[in-house]
Amino acid sequence: MILITGATGFLGAELAKQLADKGETIRCTKRETSIIPMLLLPYTQIQWVVADMLDVFALENALDGVTQVYHCAAWVSLRQAEKAPMIHTNVNSTANLVNLCLDRDIKLVHVSSIAAIGQAKPGELITENHHLDIAAENDGYAISKLESEMEVWRGIAEGLDAVIVNPSLIIGANAGTEGSGQLFETVRKGLKFYTEGTAGFVDVEDVAKCMIALMESDITGQRYIISAENRNYKELTAEIAKGFNISPPAKLAKPWMMELAWRAAAAYAYLIRKSPAIDKVAAQSASQVKDFDNSKIRSAIAIEFKPISRSIIEICERLAS
Repeated sequence: MILITGATGFLGAELAKQLADKGETIRCTKRETSIIPMLLLPYTQIQWVVADMLDVFALENALDGVTQVYHCAAWVSLRQAEKAPMIHTNVNSTANLVNLCLDRDIKLVHVSSIAAIGQAKPGELITENHHLDIAAENDGYAISKLESEMEVWRGIAEGLDAVIVNPSLIIGANAGTEGSGQLFETVRKGLKFYTEGTAGFVDVEDVAKCMIALMESDITGQRYIISAENRNYKELTAEIAKGFNISPPAKLAKPWMMELAWRAAAAYAYLIRKSPAIDKVAAQSASQVKDFDNSKIRSAIAIEFKPISRSIIEICERLAS
């Protein structure tokens, strides 16, 4: 039996689909109010159980008969007011799962993020050996993912069979207009500005494939960046615009303009009591060069990543339909 946490999310749902297509016996946790993704509705063999990740007793019941766990669940928030509870929830949820997997000799594949990886020197690729300076980090989500990783490393030191994956920006047609899909929707609505930054991108299908391959391997006690290609935002948004058959963003948004943008967004979000369209971390990241080295995962499992250009076409076709 395989357990997936966070299967109602973008990555978790794709992972559950791929495992179900392989004929695996799957159990997925969900919150009481979570809605099962349409992607997974045809798979009647998937067992759904309600389990709060902070409820150890509910997790114990969910783990009955389980030999493998994929931990995809995480609280993602940009709101400053939710920073502390988000860190508490993500870290303690992971700690609970690590402890139970240790007790029951269950292999764990833990989903972290590139947000938990540090920056490289100018001109160098970011690798798994770059570590985030938590003392200088303000992004609550990044802190929560790094401290969650620490719980997994603590478990590994105590004998846990586990692997950590750090996906870059995950894209895919099933994201809709949420998460990474917001970028595509923003371009489709007529984005005028581009930034000078670069980032790593990967299709959700490939992230799930990498996780399954690592779980089914003898690899343990390792951390892997999962990223297909490094793209600059100017070229990426132009390619997305082409997919929608519209004009690409033509004006450069300089760093000082992005500073004004996130401050204005924060003020407006405060007035309407919603999350800002862009926060400080996102605004600053949009102008940063962050290029990732994927050689470790390619060497480990011989993955051939789907070209990002193909993913962009698929996403644009889905959103335009």
